[in-house]
Amino acid sequence: MNIKDTLFTLSETCGASGSESPVSETALSMLKKYCPDAHIKNGNVIGNFGEFKEGLPLLVLDAHIDQIGMIVTYITDDGFIKVGNLGGIDRRLLPAQPVVIHGKKDIKGVICSVPPHLTANGSEVLSFDDTAIDTGMTKTELEKIISLGDTVTFDVKYRELLNGRVTGGAFDDRSGMVSILYTLELLKDKKTAYNVTVIFSAQEELGERGAKIGAFEINPDIALAVDVSFAYAQGEDEQKCGYLGKGAMIGISPSLSREISDKLINTAKENNIPYQTEVMNGLTSTNADQYSVSREGAKACTVSIPLRNMHTPVEVIDLKDVELTGKLIAEFIKGE
Repeated sequence: MNIKDTLFTLSETCGASGSESPVSETALSMLKKYCPDAHIKNGNVIGNFGEFKEGLPLLVLDAHIDQIGMIVTYITDDGFIKVGNLGGIDRRLLPAQPVVIHGKKDIKGVICSVPPHLTANGSEVLSFDDTAIDTGMTKTELEKIISLGDTVTFDVKYRELLNGRVTGGAFDDRSGMVSILYTLELLKDKKTAYNVTVIFSAQEELGERGAKIGAFEINPDIALAVDVSFAYAQGEDEQKCGYLGKGAMIGISPSLSREISDKLINTAKENNIPYQTEVMNGLTSTNADQYSVSREGAKACTVSIPLRNMHTPVEVIDLKDVELTGKLIAEFIKGE
């Protein structure tokens, strides 16, 4: 399995929250290689890995499949497209961003940017009420292709940086999906200590909605939410961040299972797998929060990939962290 190629394939496929179908179909074809019964239900891509054995606890591997984006709310008489946000977009970066509107066909556009010469306060952050997309088309032309409710994503260029790092969009959380696929690759024909179900869950950016229904349906004993978390960059608080290239960030929180956190840490130590810890003082704002309180509750933990520039078109990760995350989870599931 080529981690970089798999990541770029998933990340280049659109799937804003609530409109994940294109990337879901791509992910489904990838997951079927390991989980022949994989299917899509309520937006979630779900599959069971290997033959389930009686008496083993059920472990779910969860990574959310949706990405941040925007939704078309109005087309003005002079042909500008008005939008609302899908998820926590950093509004500071909106002006002059190239975007793609996903209508009957994809249309390229750019978010309008008022020159600083013409503004009273050039540093003011653009609100979504004031955000408009210019495509060069008239309202009549747009209405033949674009409908209210269509989604918009950033027009992202994926690039390789130095030393195994890459930049692009939707690495949150397509990188988590790749780590899970790599885990399954490592576990092929291996004995496991758990029955394993994989879910690539929908609408995490809108409130962990896919995980909520997935947790109820699957009802696992243990849940690992494989997501991203903050990697240190210039000007940030090092105490609140992980570091690129130093492995998965294992979550520790009162809302998580300390038993599972400790098992993951011990697994990393016993197998000489680099890791980091991420201490949180409450909820994690990941899908783990849903699994820990669904039905009778699952023993939940987060395993996060360090990422810079979260929720932007230029997210940065180290491919080594994706690999190390997969290795850690695979060793944990083997339970040796």
